[in-house]
Amino acid sequence: MTAQNPVQTPAHNPKAKIQIVIVGGGAAGLELATRLGARYGRKRHDIIVVDRNRTHIWKPLLHEVATGSLDANMDEVGYRSHCHRWGYRFFYGALAAIDRTARQVHLAPVLDEDGREVIAAHAIRYDYLVLAYGSVTNDFGTPGVAENCTFLDSRAQADRFRDRLLDQCLRVSRTMTTDPASNARVRVAIVGGGATGVELSAELFNAAAALGYYGLEVFDGSRLDVTLIEAGPRILPALPERLAAAAQRELEVLGVRVLTDTPVTASDRTGMTTGNGDRIDADLQVWAAGVKAAAIPGGLDGLELSRGGQIVVTPTLQTAIDDRVFAMGDCASCVLPGRDRPVPPRAQAAHQMASAVFDNLNRMMAGKPPRAFVYKDHGSLVSLSRFSTVGTLMGNLVGGKLAVEGRLARFVYLSLYRMHLVAIHGWLKGSALIVVGHVNKIVRPRLKLH
Repeated sequence: MTAQNPVQTPAHNPKAKIQIVIVGGGAAGLELATRLGARYGRKRHDIIVVDRNRTHIWKPLLHEVATGSLDANMDEVGYRSHCHRWGYRFFYGALAAIDRTARQVHLAPVLDEDGREVIAAHAIRYDYLVLAYGSVTNDFGTPGVAENCTFLDSRAQADRFRDRLLDQCLRVSRTMTTDPASNARVRVAIVGGGATGVELSAELFNAAAALGYYGLEVFDGSRLDVTLIEAGPRILPALPERLAAAAQRELEVLGVRVLTDTPVTASDRTGMTTGNGDRIDADLQVWAAGVKAAAIPGGLDGLELSRGGQIVVTPTLQTAIDDRVFAMGDCASCVLPGRDRPVPPRAQAAHQMASAVFDNLNRMMAGKPPRAFVYKDHGSLVSLSRFSTVGTLMGNLVGGKLAVEGRLARFVYLSLYRMHLVAIHGWLKGSALIVVGHVNKIVRPRLKLH
């Protein structure tokens, strides 16, 4: 493979730029690239972001994209325009392998929808490499899941689910118009009682209530059958039991059937089979029962991986066998001193890791030793669409932990996304986008149906 825009390493050419390659433009990767670009620009540094997508959207919003409650065209960030503003370069492609000896990342060829090659396989040199390529849904090898269930790992998957949901709603609405006595339903089965499954369950009823404004006058939430299936003893295990119970009650009031202690053993085109042999019929099936690190086809050149495929890193977020390679976000497994479990794969962890890697890259380039990452758990929040929000906040101001519900929790939940906007756009544009977001809630359609 040949390097694209090859540059000599500083060891051979003191005037060469320091090249930092970030694989993954998710929350962690994009925030790091923004900070590095703002700090160094392009004069003595070459900051490169590699991603398999052309645009970035905050992953916790994908359930809203899937129901049409959020128009991703208005909230996504185009890498090419963003990189021009913040002083880094963007390469469109997927990581195929890394070569630590040559200090190169190898990218797979980019193909168009007809299978024709757009960009040939190539390699990019690095002086420092940051792996932040995120996670994908883990189906645990359950038969039929990969073929029959929708995952919500990307905008494309969310868009596909929204189209299928709308088609089914239109089908039921038409049936009710021609046969008012019909008991036609839209049946959705969601596996996984974590934040994604719970938030999607509630958001579906918000979308169903809004469809009446768009020509489906005879369709509403009463025609929606949503079943949330959790293999564990309760939903939302990251929250205190009282708040999880409150969220379940709220879902059941909406009309969600919540099944706990119910593992799914198989999926087919018309529904799912549970561990006790029961049948759950469904027109749409969503699998949100766990995550794992995305597999890299050519491997990671000997980097240690956890059982879930994550890259094992030291407390400084560097890999144990190569201090020029960092990993952060959902693809990293970081067990901090005094703890027996890795830092959880959450948006707040990705944000904090990006700050830590930024600081350590600065220190290493200045000849100083890197510092250990300190994770501060600020709590967990789960939004039940416009109906409710529950969660916990942690910190010195509240004496360690505070259970929150209702408007306060909703405000804090929305603040997480606003912090992300400021981190990737700066205070001026980030604040403007927050204001525009409020205006759009009034002037733009309640649902995106195309």
